[in-house]
Amino acid sequence: METIVIKFGGSSLSTTEKIKNAAERIVRIKQQGKKVVAVVSAMGKTTDQLVELAGQINANPAKREMDMLLTTGEQMSISLLSMALADKGVDAISLTGWQAGIVTENIHSNARILDVKTTVLKQKLDEGKVVVAAGFQGVTEEGEITTLGRGGSDTTAVAIAAILGAERCFICTDVTGVFTSDPRFVPTARKLPSISYDEMLELANLGAGVLHPRAVEFAKNYGVALEVRSSVEDEEGTVIEEEVSMEKNLIVRGVAFEKGMTRLTILGLNNQLNGLSSIFTVLADHQIDVDIIIQSQTDTDKTNLSFSIKTKDLENAMEVLEEHKQKIGYEGLEHEVNLAKVSIVGSGMVSNPGVAAQMFQTLASNQIQVKMVSTSEIKISVVVNEEQMERAAQALHEEYKLGAIVAEAVK
Repeated sequence: METIVIKFGGSSLSTTEKIKNAAERIVRIKQQGKKVVAVVSAMGKTTDQLVELAGQINANPAKREMDMLLTTGEQMSISLLSMALADKGVDAISLTGWQAGIVTENIHSNARILDVKTTVLKQKLDEGKVVVAAGFQGVTEEGEITTLGRGGSDTTAVAIAAILGAERCFICTDVTGVFTSDPRFVPTARKLPSISYDEMLELANLGAGVLHPRAVEFAKNYGVALEVRSSVEDEEGTVIEEEVSMEKNLIVRGVAFEKGMTRLTILGLNNQLNGLSSIFTVLADHQIDVDIIIQSQTDTDKTNLSFSIKTKDLENAMEVLEEHKQKIGYEGLEHEVNLAKVSIVGSGMVSNPGVAAQMFQTLASNQIQVKMVSTSEIKISVVVNEEQMERAAQALHEEYKLGAIVAEAVK
């Protein structure tokens, strides 16, 4: 008997009616003779409400205590969904992350999964039960409760699917699949029938919120058959796989964008061989992610170094760099806020020269100034003013004819 893992996000469980609909979806899968593991997030805006509640008590709560608080959201979801299944005559059991065997590293608020101990999962599945497991959470080897960071339920679902050798892992959300861009901002965006792991990983890292990057990474590493589909509409979604089976002529397959970026510049940096290593090691030690990096020579002894970070990390980054100023060896710091990152992604870019030139020409013709650039084999990212982000995304989506080509491909 094959196993199906199906994940429901918070928006798919925001009301009791939606919880009942999720139960109906699980019942239909169960009736096909499949074993089922349902991984769920907290209902609706529960996590945000818990964060707000904590802030009313303590402006700077300990991460350990926040993990203890936030994991209660998923516990509410798993129990209610299990009750809904029982009401439909299905034998189900709810399991917290630690009861389901999710073992993580010893880091609070953003832990990575190290292992999934399957004894309980397999036992309950063999008993014919539907397992309803809490996403987003786990436990360390020392018994400390941890969370996986926002979007971590995706990762939980894929990790369980990988370790159980599941036939397929469905990620059910409030959209019908992966689109060429965010349809809320790019009206011509269209759903892709399939996309490669690498392309999806780039899009997820670049701001496409439909899937958590760690989930895509897990799926690629373990060959998990992954499909993003609607939790409401009964239609095929987008399959994430190693090789896409359709639209091989599509050079650029998606446009992603993300607000809340800041350019931080370190001025008068000493030209030491270990200078860059010192900077980025210090930032990494404080869980500050750095993205686009530009170094410019000012004279024979000094350089300026600019890099982009999330604006929410700016204050922490400034404090860390000031604290290590003498060790790093620099003269000053500057920053520019209200920036955004806009990216094009497509595996076809590798063998098609001129894509970058086309991108920059399009942005220039739309009077959009490019402040920073980063490239890889399958993506090009630019940093622009936040107010120009939507216009840039729409112009690029139109330039690469994503809406028109996809519409033709799926006829």
